[in-house]
Amino acid sequence: MKNFYGYMRVSTLEQNIERQRIELLRWGIIDKNIFCDKLSGKDFNRPQYQKLKRKLKEGDVLVVKSIDRLGRNYDDIQEEWREIVKNKKADIVILDMPILDTRTNKDLIGTLISDIVLQLLSYVAQAERENIKQRQAEGIALAKAQGKHLGRFPTPIPEKFYPVYDKWQQRIYTLETASKELGVTVSQFRTMIKKHTQSLL
Repeated sequence: MKNFYGYMRVSTLEQNIERQRIELLRWGIIDKNIFCDKLSGKDFNRPQYQKLKRKLKEGDVLVVKSIDRLGRNYDDIQEEWREIVKNKKADIVILDMPILDTRTNKDLIGTLISDIVLQLLSYVAQAERENIKQRQAEGIALAKAQGKHLGRFPTPIPEKFYPVYDKWQQRIYTLETASKELGVTVSQFRTMIKKHTQSLL
């Protein structure tokens, strides 16, 4: 008996998956057959995806909203596609790209066109991922060049904290002024104060 499965993916816990879920339910997939990972698409080492893949058998259909929800690595997408379609003999349907529906166009020309489109979209998905990483790296480099502190502040507390802290205690500096002087957020400055206070106990 043929089974239909849906797969959803978002990169972080905060991102909303409902749009993908609605599309899959509208397509006719029952809720218990929908699998979701809240992980990066950099590779396919995702627990729900692997669980879904183990369930797939010949004749089953895997439905995904868009190719980038499946993954973002060009070579890995190609390999997974071949594994599911050629080895497991299941089908894949990409809702946002109807030509990527392996149930149809199974003749030589149709297969060739689908392969070309898949390669192009896989390349675009990876290129977008690399662009995101580059923008993040540029943002971090700019923040560092401006003297901003990123992530958790260092331990032990930097020496420049103490004169700023003294001015804050004397009400010469506000929280905002002191934070700006140190190149950290108000929240980070508060945590520095807490650490300093605890060290005096």
